[in-house]
Amino acid sequence: MQVSVNGCGRIGRLLIRYLVESGHTISHLNDVCSLESAAYLLQYDSVHGTWSVPVVAGDGIITIDGKEVKFTQEADPAKVDWPTEIVCDCTGKFLKVPILTSSYLSTPSACKKVVVSAPVKEAGALNVVLGCNDELLTPEHCIVTNASCTTNCLAPVVRVIKENLGIKHACITTIHNVTGTQTLTDMPNTKKSDLRRARSGMLNLAPTSTGSATAITEIYPDLKGRINGLAVRVPLLNGSLTDCVFEVERDTTGEEVNGLLKAAAEAGPLAGILGFNMLPLVSTDYTNSTMSSTIDGLSTMVVDKRMVKIYAWYDNECGYAKRMQELVVKVGGL
Repeated sequence: MQVSVNGCGRIGRLLIRYLVESGHTISHLNDVCSLESAAYLLQYDSVHGTWSVPVVAGDGIITIDGKEVKFTQEADPAKVDWPTEIVCDCTGKFLKVPILTSSYLSTPSACKKVVVSAPVKEAGALNVVLGCNDELLTPEHCIVTNASCTTNCLAPVVRVIKENLGIKHACITTIHNVTGTQTLTDMPNTKKSDLRRARSGMLNLAPTSTGSATAITEIYPDLKGRINGLAVRVPLLNGSLTDCVFEVERDTTGEEVNGLLKAAAEAGPLAGILGFNMLPLVSTDYTNSTMSSTIDGLSTMVVDKRMVKIYAWYDNECGYAKRMQELVVKVGGL
């Protein structure tokens, strides 16, 4: 399958890695950065390591594993001559259905499908979490999103608890590593209005918002108004943790909860997506994990039979990018 990618940031570059490693062809790359920067950062990564596949910068071309890929520097994707039926938008900037349609689907060189690396909370886009609601995908869906990294972490846990214990209410806190929306040192932040993201991301714990808890209602609409949450940005480059607290509809125990999560991780639609372990691991142990989430079984807790607390680890870059690669393949096969 041939795919084009717009946006060579953290997710875009990992997506390219996973697409190439799974035998697919990258036909076109577009970003506002220089070709040299895109090629260099695709080859070398401070967190995920040097890619074993050779990447060479050329004249308007990036050669990946011996195959030439056209590279353009265009801020407006509507001006790009996309050579493939599927384009992956990894810019994080085009999050409205009309804009996505005009940018990708209604130009003379339009593609047929766009897969977005961020949630789009409007009619006309389908937000997908693999293992949770991907059965809704049809050939008629032209704008498909991979939701968010934390939604991908949370949704499998929600599915297991919802289907087996029932959920009255839920509240989550994601302990999330730094991202490009924060500043390295204290300085005005032009990307986000949240003042706390203007403080040094390498020195502070910074409470902030997360759309993942409300976005989960895009996946499970019946939970609308019954689940919410916050985030705490922490001075780490990788390895995040979601603290999930559920008020469930029937009595349970920690042993039962772990048993349900372990069974879901081993077989069924969440196998290969949800992980489970009883090992005393820490955040760096999950760098390069391609699971959407991995349950820290040692931390599972039940209070007064009806309040359930679960820790779910995730590499918010690798796990998310791997699911996006799988989603792109699924969309291409419709």
